[in-house]
Amino acid sequence: MTESAGKRVIRAQILVSGRVQGVGYRAFAACAAPRHGLLGGVRNLDDGRVELDVEGARAAIEALVHELKAGPPSARVTKIETEWKEATGRFSNFSIWY
Repeated sequence: MTESAGKRVIRAQILVSGRVQGVGYRAFAACAAPRHGLLGGVRNLDDGRVELDVEGARAAIEALVHELKAGPPSARVTKIETEWKEATGRFSNFSIWY
């Protein structure tokens, strides 16, 4: 992903806590992220959280985080942590990682 129209590409590592595994949360995130033009992936962590690693415009990532707070109907999000980083340019799509 390159910079265009003055929109700087940035990376965010997002950790989502709560009831977010076994409720379709990764599939929800995998549908939501591309709608915002984001690249990267999502995976379950062994500690019960879900991790997203995304790249794109900061405003798009912030819009995704807003959606992630609600999640799919069966989820209950209790906390979202976002760590901002420099973009790597290594992603070509958005995937569910296993």
